[in-house]
This record gives sequence, structure tokens and C-alpha cells, in this order.
Amino acid sequence: MQNTIAKTIDHTLLAPDATLEKIQQLCDEADTYGFASVCVNSGYVASAKEALGESNVAVCSVVGFPLGAMDTEAKAFEARRAIENGAHEIDMVINVGWLKSGLIERVKADIIALREVTEGHVLKVILETAMLNREEIIVVCEIARDSGADFVKTSTGFGGGGATVEDVRLMKETVGDKVQVKASGGVRDYATAVGMIKAGASRIGASAGIAIVTGAQAAEGDY
Repeated sequence: MQNTIAKTIDHTLLAPDATLEKIQQLCDEADTYGFASVCVNSGYVASAKEALGESNVAVCSVVGFPLGAMDTEAKAFEARRAIENGAHEIDMVINVGWLKSGLIERVKADIIALREVTEGHVLKVILETAMLNREEIIVVCEIARDSGADFVKTSTGFGGGGATVEDVRLMKETVGDKVQVKASGGVRDYATAVGMIKAGASRIGASAGIAIVTGAQAAEGDY
């Protein structure tokens, strides 16, 4: 099953001190193990695209990362540039503060704006579930589903908490078959990844991708 799980993994490097050498290594590892994508900050999309060459591994770029609190036009610009530089997939962070302020229409407009920019590409909507209660998770999942997102994603890995089986299950129950679920944040081993998949995730975001597929111990600091 480890080979099957490899195809669900977005091999991730989002650390602020990531070097071009580390991005190259990330891409080499993703190609070797057959991961779904490499997930990088938008400033490294072109480098990752070049490093992967003719590989079948996709390039995924985060947008509005990690806070999600910037202006919608800034997120749209970042997503557009990432796609121009070779990104196949975009993982956008919602504005959690807007959601908690009851500004549901702004949250919806934020996602719709990114959906328009990413037409023809995969759009994943990051909820930051550790900051949300059950009702808020349901609301955002419904908005993302109705706005045409391809995935809802649990976490950035930088928001004080990561994916849980309970949240993944709730997200999948809410979006149904129309939208997929990405479990991200704190998935560091094979057993945890399997648990997320059984709960309804079809994609795993992790910097510990190699540990997940080989059974090795995850490195300190993996998210």
C-alpha cells in the first residue's frame, strides 16, 4: 500500500529558510518516489518546474501563505504568477479572521476570485482547522464546494495544529463526492497517513513523505 500512498503525497517544503539546493532535493525525491506533487512557496515555482523537467510530478504552489489575511487581489496576483511560472496546483489559505467576524460573503468572494484565476488548474482551499470550530469547518467546506474548489485542505502546518481524523471525516461528509480532501499538518508516518485516507482524504500534504512511504522515522521539524 505504500506505493499507492506515494501517489497521494504532496511532498512539501515551505520553510522560510528553504534554499535552492533543498528545492532541487525535494524535486529529486518526489520524482524518485513517485509523489503526486512538490508543494513550495510561489517564489520557488519556476525553480521547481525546471528541476522536475519532464517528470510527471506536478508543481503545487501555496498562495496567501501561511496567514491568508492579505487582500484578495494580492492572492489572485500571486496565484496568477505561480501558474505563469509553471504551477499546476494552487493551495490558497482562507482569511480566518473574516470567517470568525461573520464576513461569510468576503470569504466566499476570496475563494471565487482564486477559482477564476486558477481555471483549468487544481484549486485547494486551506481551512486551518485547528483554529475553527465544527460549525465553521462546515461553513467553509460548503462555500469551497459551491465555489468550485477541487479540494478542501486541513491546515498550513504553521497554525498551531494539524490534521485530525475527526476533521478530515467531517470535511469529507460535508463536501461529499464533488470535492476531495487533503490532510496536511502533522502527518509524519505511514499509520497516520493511512488513518487520514480511511477518514476520506485523497491527498496528503507532508514534508515527511519519504518517512511515510519507507517506514523511516520522520526528521525533527517535519510538518
